[in-house]
Amino acid sequence: MSENEVVPVDQIENIILVIRGQKVILDRDLAQLYNVTTKRLNEQVRRNRSRFPDDFIFRLTAKEKAKVVANCDHLSTVKFSPSLPYAFTEHGAIMAASVINSPRAIASSIFVVRAFVRLRKMVETHTELLQKVGELEDRLESHDEQIQSIFEAIRQLMMPPAKPRKKIGFGVKEKKAAYGRRGVKRKKAKRA
Repeated sequence: MSENEVVPVDQIENIILVIRGQKVILDRDLAQLYNVTTKRLNEQVRRNRSRFPDDFIFRLTAKEKAKVVANCDHLSTVKFSPSLPYAFTEHGAIMAASVINSPRAIASSIFVVRAFVRLRKMVETHTELLQKVGELEDRLESHDEQIQSIFEAIRQLMMPPAKPRKKIGFGVKEKKAAYGRRGVKRKKAKRA
């Protein structure tokens, strides 16, 4: 990157991570945006520690560092760093630009703020959409049983009525034979 080139908001959004429930930019990425080394950025943070309260900046734990390195390909070099990286919140990133005090840092901080604001709006939009989807699901759940019964009725109407089946095989149509002994007639005994 040249000295005067500013990074677009879309690229900044890609380096914003969610750690401990906060949207942050790691020191390595912020230093790259401000066109300084990570060492110089962290040095300025140490010199001006009173400007960076805990809600502006925090250090990652070893587990968080390992998780971030595993999930983000562009942070593979952080894996071999002996120190734990700093994570800057939106306000911390603006404060870092003020302590670095370079033209590039000031110009980039504007885009960083815009990226954070844009992400905040996207989250608000998503929460509104999630709420509306939840309401629709609640309405549809009450209709599910009714819809199922309608589908069942349609399936029954689509099925042809069951026809009586013909018997299989050879059928003989004869008069019934009178079975009995030949030549012997039955006498009705008269009882006296």
